[in-house]
Amino acid sequence: MITARGWTLLIGGGVLCVVGRLLGAVDLFVLGAGAAALVGLATLVARLPGPRLDVQRELHPPRVYAGSESRVELIVRNAGGRRTPVFGLRDPFDGGRRQARFLVSPLAAGESARAAYRLPTERRGIFTLGPLEASVTDPFGLAARTLRVAPASELTVYPHIDSIAPLPHTRGDDPLSGADHPTGVALSGEDFYALRAYEVGDDLRRVHWPSTARLDELMIRQNEMPWQSRVTVLLDLRRRAHSGESLELAVSAAASIVAACWQRGSLVRLVTLASVDLARDDRLAAVLGSLTRPGNAGGLVALFTAEAPTKEVQSVARLQFRFASLTVVLFDRSAYDLSVAPGGRRRASPVAGSVVRVDGSQSFAAAWNQTFGGRMVMAGQGFG
Repeated sequence: MITARGWTLLIGGGVLCVVGRLLGAVDLFVLGAGAAALVGLATLVARLPGPRLDVQRELHPPRVYAGSESRVELIVRNAGGRRTPVFGLRDPFDGGRRQARFLVSPLAAGESARAAYRLPTERRGIFTLGPLEASVTDPFGLAARTLRVAPASELTVYPHIDSIAPLPHTRGDDPLSGADHPTGVALSGEDFYALRAYEVGDDLRRVHWPSTARLDELMIRQNEMPWQSRVTVLLDLRRRAHSGESLELAVSAAASIVAACWQRGSLVRLVTLASVDLARDDRLAAVLGSLTRPGNAGGLVALFTAEAPTKEVQSVARLQFRFASLTVVLFDRSAYDLSVAPGGRRRASPVAGSVVRVDGSQSFAAAWNQTFGGRMVMAGQGFG
């Protein structure tokens, strides 16, 4: 492949040939022809077999949180029997938007060289690193041969996680949540902890027939109260509800509450947050409807949104009749738009549960912990 320098010399040689021919200047014509011949010779040299290289690329670590460090280490070994020329290494990142470049000095047979660099991790997402290419040029740098020496690797950058308090435990008639330990409802009697109404999917062998006959409704024996509480995190991804900046705040907030509840031991509905993006379709009504079906109710719900109209927030508020607890996190425009001053007029919230409002005057973590308080839980680096 002819390099930029080679194309410059080739075009310049062509111009000299034309001018020398028109003016009858033999010297100019010879110079032009010599330049073109040199580029042709360099192209032939570049086609010769390149050095045999054994390259290893390692990411430490391959999965990080936004803002954390990820380091790439390269080990290049001359696997051939003769000394290599000076060659370059190019490792593109994120589709070539950024790239790392190195020049490797000549390596004797069997000799190795090491290089390292850091990857940018300030933005959430799944990024492709590579493939790693080695390029060998002729002595004049007029032509180059590119060799693929290592395949592509993948770097996953999870959302930034704040240190926040988890959602509080709930108590009540939720059959699949409870306190940190089983609690009986009576000091004597049959060996079960509670009765509840039948829901689709329940085992009919657990029907408590005396209570069913007395109440004229199928009643189910709840033999024990699980200590694990359930948490459902609902993230609004609609394009008309977010800008790019507000989406990143909402994703980070959702990841923070999931991590905090997961560390406490709650059963959490988890979605992949590293590559989530804005959606054009509006499926909010369908998702809210699915959460009200039998078997989905109970536990706690946390909803994260930005520009949600009051009518839509009212639809979310209906979940409070199916779940033991409902928390809505609303991001005011000042939280992600520096041109808007915080402290403006706020809408009255129709949600009877907890409402956490985040504006430009404080971060999400500060607003959340101010609402729930309690012991702050450090997010674990093992959360995925």
